[in-house]
Parts: sequence; C-alpha cells; structure tokens
Amino acid sequence: MTTNKITAHNNALELIGNTPLVKLNRITEGFKGSFFAKVEALNPGHSNKDRIALHIIEKAEEKGILKPGNTIIETTSGNTGYSLAMVSIIKGYDCILAVTSKSSPDKIDMLRSMGAKVYVCPGHVSADDPRSYYQVAKRLNNEIEGSIYINQYFNELNTEAHYLSTGPEIWKQTGGKITHLIASSGTGGTISGIGRYLKEQNKDVKIIGVDAYGSVLKKFHETQEFDPNEIYPYRIEGLGKNLIPSATDFDVIDHFEKVTDEESAHAARDIAKQEGLFVGYTSGAAIQAARQLDKAGTFFDKDSVVVVIFCDHGSRYMSKIYSDKWMREQGFFDAQNIEKEKPIEYIR
Repeated sequence: MTTNKITAHNNALELIGNTPLVKLNRITEGFKGSFFAKVEALNPGHSNKDRIALHIIEKAEEKGILKPGNTIIETTSGNTGYSLAMVSIIKGYDCILAVTSKSSPDKIDMLRSMGAKVYVCPGHVSADDPRSYYQVAKRLNNEIEGSIYINQYFNELNTEAHYLSTGPEIWKQTGGKITHLIASSGTGGTISGIGRYLKEQNKDVKIIGVDAYGSVLKKFHETQEFDPNEIYPYRIEGLGKNLIPSATDFDVIDHFEKVTDEESAHAARDIAKQEGLFVGYTSGAAIQAARQLDKAGTFFDKDSVVVVIFCDHGSRYMSKIYSDKWMREQGFFDAQNIEKEKPIEYIR
C-alpha cells in the first residue's frame, strides 16, 4: 500500500538560501575565463537581504532581545526592508522602515504592501542630518518602547550571515575552483562575509567590490581616509555609501571598481535581453564592473572562474531602469542605445 505524503515547507523562511549558480554565456562572450551569476533574486523575498534579515532576527530572539509583539526598525534602500517585513509577518512583529528618497516607488509600494510603516527621507543629505534615514530610524528606536534597530550598516551579524551561508554555498557550487568574486558593496555585509569565507578556503581568491561614482568606499579602501569631497548624488540604489559602514571588512577586499549610473542601467537591461535573467540595478553594476575589468586585461585569464553576485529582482525597478520614460529623463538614451530598444507597436 502506497502512503502519499504532503511535501511542503512550513513557511517562506525555509526557502531562504541555497540559491542557484548560473553560467553566463552571451553577456560575457569574449571575456577571459568562465563567469557565473549567484542569483539571489530566487530567495523568497527576491534578494540577498533575506539572509541577513532572518539571521539577525533569530539571533535577537536567542538573546531574548526580541519578543512577539515588539517592533523592528531599520534603514533601507528597499531590499532589507522587504526581507525584514516578510520575516516580521511570519514571526509576529511590527515593522517600521526609514527609506531613502532614492528608493524606487516600486520598492516603497512593496514595503507598504508587506504591512510595514514607511518613512521616506531625503536621499541627498549628510548621514548626521536629522532628516537622514539613519537619524530617523535612531529617533524612532528611542521613541518606541519594545523596539530594536537592526542597523545593518554597523551590525557584524550582517557580515556573519553571508559568512555562514552565501560563502559556503559558492565554494561548494564552484567545487572550490572560484578565482574571483565580484559583488556590489553598500553596507558591505555581502562582499565581506563571502570574501572572508572564501579567503579562509583559498587566500588567493580575489575579492572585487563594485562602487559608485559619488561614493566614498573606493578611496577609503585605498587611502584609509574618509573624503567628503567624493560625495555627490548618484542614482544606483543599494550601492556605495556616504559613510564608512563597520559591516564592511576592507581587509578582505582586494580591489574596488567604480561604475557609472548610465552604464550600469544599460548593463542590467542587457542581462535581461541576453541571459533571460530579470535582475536589479546593482546586478547591472556588477556586470559593468566585470566588463571594465576584462577590458583592463590584468584581472582575468583563460582559467579564471568568476562569480558575480546578482543581488535582487528587476521587478523592483520597473519605474526606473526598466522604464523608457525614466531612462530618457536621466539622459540615458543616446542615439546608440535607443537603437537597441524595440518600439511598442499599437494596432488600431
């Protein structure tokens, strides 16, 4: 007699991690070496931030800091907030999020749809300005009894989450053959945690961070000096910083590559059209960095095994990089690029 059993996960949190490694073919054609994408959009919350949200909250529960009915507060460009909101729903917490005005309307709508209360803060003010999302989150944490502030930029558990999960996954998936990691750096938790683990396995693995023009990270890595003159507005969300996050372990990063808003936006669109992977702005930034590094000719050879982190899903950028209107408003559609876009034909 056959016994039919239901095979199911208990909740969405059990789907976090073990994301696939996918070989890149057309977009890296002609590059030296083999390139693979770690597709973090296939986490249930559609980004790599699911990993840190679950890890940090469970650690707080273990320590008795967080109890049912408490409030979780965080600063976010969108992805961490969505992941925290998802975990909060399942575990029974309230969730308040301070986001930067650079966050796409799609992301803000998603956060609200997940039951989070959202405060939108100006994106181009200094970190110590009382209107910045850092300061707003701190103020709310002080005002709301029974709340905890996740503070991903200065939380070692951010880095630890990727050290314990993403790093080992990549090492196993590449059979220990990885030679280079390329990852966009914002809080720095992803690149630092993965990089720390990989270098413990093989000190020769090169860890390459992707930074934005308008961010201080690259110069700080090279000089150990914080230069406010490096700071100016840019459009890429979740990449670069106007402060130095302690979650970033600069010692494990070998090189930072800066990329432009425009080239990163087009690179993300190229990934969709050439690889069939609908990914976010920072994934485009990471591929643009790979293009620049390959062109430099000194980073990769025929034996290189390069893993590129694709952090999130393209659905969060429909009103930005996947909107022709937005791209045109930013001046990102010059004659060369507009020819690549297929026009809409209306049948009347």
